[in-house]
Amino acid sequence: MLKIDRLSVFYGERQILHDIQLEVHSGEIVALIGPNGAGKSTLIRSVSGVIPIRDGRIFVDEKNVTALSTMERARHISVVPQAVSMPPAFTVWETVLLGRTPYLNFLGQTSAKDEAMARQALEQADVLHLIEKRMDEISGGEQQRVLLARTLAQDTPILLMDEPTTHLDLSHQIDLLKLITKHAREKNLTVLIALHDLNLAAMFADRIAIVQNGLLCVAGTPQETLTSEIIHSVYQVPVHILSHPQTGAPLIIPGIGE
Repeated sequence: MLKIDRLSVFYGERQILHDIQLEVHSGEIVALIGPNGAGKSTLIRSVSGVIPIRDGRIFVDEKNVTALSTMERARHISVVPQAVSMPPAFTVWETVLLGRTPYLNFLGQTSAKDEAMARQALEQADVLHLIEKRMDEISGGEQQRVLLARTLAQDTPILLMDEPTTHLDLSHQIDLLKLITKHAREKNLTVLIALHDLNLAAMFADRIAIVQNGLLCVAGTPQETLTSEIIHSVYQVPVHILSHPQTGAPLIIPGIGE
């Protein structure tokens, strides 16, 4: 389980996150949504350890994350970042194999298990055919799926994802989120994912946490959080909420011209 307890984050003297409290349980997918600049990425990066926190605590299975070494943290938490510049000369295979770094022996050598898990992750992310390509030879969408494969190869109980559908076409957005859902259920993963698309969040998340101006405004099921009143308050856009004909999930339709 991931527990964020009264987390506050500052950039210099400017406060970005205010007293965030959120729990994500094993096997659960929680989507972070909110306007640009609301603090979603900052929250993801704070939990991952990239950004230092000034106040509050973060627990992973009752262990304080700040007390863990970098290697220990990498065995508990993996991240699919929003955008990252990978060394262009790295091949797809070398990039995905980086996910096994927390498990290498003291000589830094990969084992047969490491290579098998990297290959399996490439297959799961549908990029095995790119294995010999360099990172600067593939598209942005393909790079995003390679980063997902790297994360799957890392094989951690907690998965953080910062807008992982960026650069992906609709088909690959759906495929990626289906894959994450499958892994969350089968491997009992704890998944915290920042998304812009409210309908994708409604379709795939068990719960939704809405962040606005660095505050966690509301958290609950898609039906509880994706109401026309809440969305209008957060995004300043009128919407109509329908029920998805197959899943029953909220379906958000912008109120054009209202």
